Amino acid sequence: MTRSRPANVRFYFDADVLGLVKVVVQLRNDCTYPGDPGGTVHKRTRPPCVITEVATPDEEWIAEVARRDWLIVTRDANIQAHRAEITAVRENRARMVALSGKDATTTWAQLEVLMIQWRRVEDLTQQAGPFIYSATRTGGLRRVDLD
Repeated sequence: MTRSRPANVRFYFDADVLGLVKVVVQLRNDCTYPGDPGGTVHKRTRPPCVITEVATPDEEWIAEVARRDWLIVTRDANIQAHRAEITAVRENRARMVALSGKDATTTWAQLEVLMIQWRRVEDLTQQAGPFIYSATRTGGLRRVDLD
């Protein structure tokens, strides 16, 4: 039996993109989501996610994810209108990428946006929070004003 080592989780996918993340976690060991039972990919084992419930309030899961220094991936067509979520990101120094617009309405479209922007998204793991970027297929990443 081949032994696995612990995975280094770096990305948290919100409940808004469960279809997307259930594809992604089959390929990457550094991603998790609410209710994730954990798993092994490329000889790295990801533990069960500390966010166990899909219905966990935004303020709670954002604070927990920020404490763990994970980058959040979510879907939100109009992130600037959600002041409570923006406040939680700012107050917890969280880092978030919101898949936005018509480009992110289905799981397939979300996967396309994520793959096209992946290198930029991955680079954001090196930046300190708080921040939110809106990601689209053709528009790249656009920083969202947190004030």
